[in-house]
Amino acid sequence: MTGARRTPTSGYRGDVTPDELTTPTHAASPTGDTVTTASDDERFPQSVASGGPTANGVVLWTRLSPDSVGGDTSDDEDSAELVVEVAEDDSFADSVVEGTVPTDRYGPGTGHTVRVDVDGHLDPDTEYAYRFVHGGVASRTGHCRTLPAPDASPDSLRLAVVACQDYENGYYGAFSHVAAEDVDFLLHLGDVVYESAANLFGAGDGPVAGHELELPSGEPMASSLADYRYLHGTYRRDPHLQRALEAHTLVAGWDDHEIADDRYWDRTLDAPVVPDHDRGADPRYATDLTDAGIRAFHEFVPIRVRYDDDADHVHDRFRLYRSLRFGDLLDLLVTDQRFYRDGPPSPTVTLAGATFGLGVDDDADRTMLGRDQREWFGRQARSSEARWLTWASAVLTQPFRVGVGPLSVHPKVGATWDGYAAERRRLFADLGAADPAVVTLSGDLHTYVVGTQRLGGADGPAVGTEFMTPAVTSVNIAENAGVASGALARLTRPLFRQLFPAMNPEMAFFDSHDWGYSVVEFTREDCTYTAYAVDKTDDTADADRRELVRFRRSHDDPVPERVRE
Repeated sequence: MTGARRTPTSGYRGDVTPDELTTPTHAASPTGDTVTTASDDERFPQSVASGGPTANGVVLWTRLSPDSVGGDTSDDEDSAELVVEVAEDDSFADSVVEGTVPTDRYGPGTGHTVRVDVDGHLDPDTEYAYRFVHGGVASRTGHCRTLPAPDASPDSLRLAVVACQDYENGYYGAFSHVAAEDVDFLLHLGDVVYESAANLFGAGDGPVAGHELELPSGEPMASSLADYRYLHGTYRRDPHLQRALEAHTLVAGWDDHEIADDRYWDRTLDAPVVPDHDRGADPRYATDLTDAGIRAFHEFVPIRVRYDDDADHVHDRFRLYRSLRFGDLLDLLVTDQRFYRDGPPSPTVTLAGATFGLGVDDDADRTMLGRDQREWFGRQARSSEARWLTWASAVLTQPFRVGVGPLSVHPKVGATWDGYAAERRRLFADLGAADPAVVTLSGDLHTYVVGTQRLGGADGPAVGTEFMTPAVTSVNIAENAGVASGALARLTRPLFRQLFPAMNPEMAFFDSHDWGYSVVEFTREDCTYTAYAVDKTDDTADADRRELVRFRRSHDDPVPERVRE
């Protein structure tokens, strides 16, 4: 079958590099009294962002309003120039990079987004200010950061970690708190958008007020490039999310909802499958949908990945998995756990809309990562010489059971590693053989989880520590059960916290009544996970925030201990 192949049609030209920038004309220069900062968001409606850090650069991002550039900029020679500027501080008195972006690089062909890759032009482990200027109007100022030099020995690294931000199911006050955090980078584990415009994955009868969506296609789920661009553009108009992306350089992965819920790869058809769509098993339809979702994701999320939209096969067009090195302190492995995975295991049973596995699937041939990525993961883990090895996993890695012994079922077995147990053992063996201390940062379950990764079950040797960050807004277990608030929550919160670790001895902590984010700090001697709960019903920058729990593990012991203040 050839469902994953098509004739190249895009003409995508890649990121703009400093070599492609031209000297601004006097009228377009970002310096001087004629420049004003955009305050009404009419010129730069999604503000700015940075991502894809290296030791000598980042990818800088913005989007111009189509009304500001008069449509197809490649045919409008009189349109104002778009200038990008990077400087040592917010005064922009000393520009490190400055130049005009070619007009054919931010028109309709890119959804009016622009990505400027300044790799090779910045200093290691340094913070910079940056902005874009168009027609005498400056974007808001963003702040970006580069990685330490590969041979540096940093004392510490702080990451803000987020996941799962269903726009229709809550407000983003957590991101305003993330913006204020003193962290080095922002790590997003996936589900940066949801494909729904009909509250398909939300609680209640409809979306929260002000977060109503209507796709260009009129469909309840994204079915075209225009739909995906609309979703990304709408999410990125949120002021809380904008603050976080202006303040911190992003390292992003993805999960399933960037394209379609529970998507997977059919090796027989050699094509993706999107089960929630009526034509989701049609290789051509699923491939075209995947292409559209990938393109919009790459246009709107400033990540440094391989993207070749002209390649013949979809797996050659996009490769998300990659590694980042933070000096000799930490190696970060970002994996792709949706693009290559086999379909859900059997047997399963569906109750109240949730799929439960009746046992751990131990088929040695089943894969979540695919052969090439799995071999890459093993090489990276075994060759790392850093103090810490950190795995950014979109989904939970340790077992997740409901029940006892042979009466256990496994929730979300098609999403978690319980559906791919043989491959999990191979990965855990790689982690156990790694010289660095291992910490896995995971998402997807919309829950706070702290636990120990063990090879061979609950009594096996410990190979690493897992810290799961909660959802920013997406429905969690308590909300889905109708017990997330009120008198019932006062009963179910302590019940869940005791019951789930009792059924899952690898777990030290479990909470599925709250939403928020986490901050994970690595020093040379220990790693500390601090989880915050933020009120998702409050659409203000000072939405109620409280520290939910804090755990620490030492470099030499993967079993985490709760820190009690």
